[in-house]
Amino acid sequence: MAKFQWLYHKTEHGPLSQLWVSFRQQHSAVIGLMLFGFFTLIALFGPVLTPYDPYLQNPDALLLPPSWDDMGDVRYLLGTDDLGRDQLSRLIKGASYTFGIALITALGAMLLGLLLGVLAGMSKGFRASAFNHVLDLALTIPSLLLAIIIVAILGPGLINTIWAIMLALLPQFVHGVRNTILQQLEQEYVIAYRLDGANNWQILRYVIFPNTWEQLTVLFSMALSTAILDIAALGFLGLGAQAPAAEWGLMVADALDLIYLSPWSIALPGLLIFIAVLSVNLVSDGLRTAVRKRQEN
Repeated sequence: MAKFQWLYHKTEHGPLSQLWVSFRQQHSAVIGLMLFGFFTLIALFGPVLTPYDPYLQNPDALLLPPSWDDMGDVRYLLGTDDLGRDQLSRLIKGASYTFGIALITALGAMLLGLLLGVLAGMSKGFRASAFNHVLDLALTIPSLLLAIIIVAILGPGLINTIWAIMLALLPQFVHGVRNTILQQLEQEYVIAYRLDGANNWQILRYVIFPNTWEQLTVLFSMALSTAILDIAALGFLGLGAQAPAAEWGLMVADALDLIYLSPWSIALPGLLIFIAVLSVNLVSDGLRTAVRKRQEN
């Protein structure tokens, strides 16, 4: 029953509140956000949640199936690999590699892309033309292929993988930020602010930046799913994390020879990669829809 009020007060929601209201109306986006939060917590606190040492080998428990199988062992909930290492512990530890490093690379690419995107959007003449040509060239190359090229130059390894994927994601952020700034510069309120005597820095700080954070959030969510797939792909190809690291893509590659003996060794990390990418894509689609609705209103 509605509460009676003597006076009617119109409630004005801020941009963030409006965005959240539109976002939570999408059930798939809310489910994706819950999964995203779960993977984030596992990536942050995974090392203290593992029941066993992810690298501890047990010669007496090789290739045990999950515990619900007749041949399984209740001590190892998701079974063991060919070296007797606990699968559950390695999958939890792998979240720190695949999902956690993807967060770091996407965040680093966003910050660096914001800086370069501002320079590209505010530049004119020869500098703007040079930025456009470089961006067009970089965007024609798939991010995974670009990451493979960079890793081939820097050498395989986890640290080089971070730099490679960060540089591979950079053109997307620069292109998105540049286009957003160019759109904002054409708005009437920006022109009015400039006529009042504001310089470029004041326009950026007080007018353009507050209107670009939504686009940055959407770009970050899209880049995060790409980073997860690229990290897993580089690990699968042997160019990313190196053994015995418990990275999901590397775990799939190590278990290829055992696909008929222990199919769960491939299915479990592959399923986690799929769910992680799905959760990020659901959040990304929900954010795009919410931003579009807020702009229409």
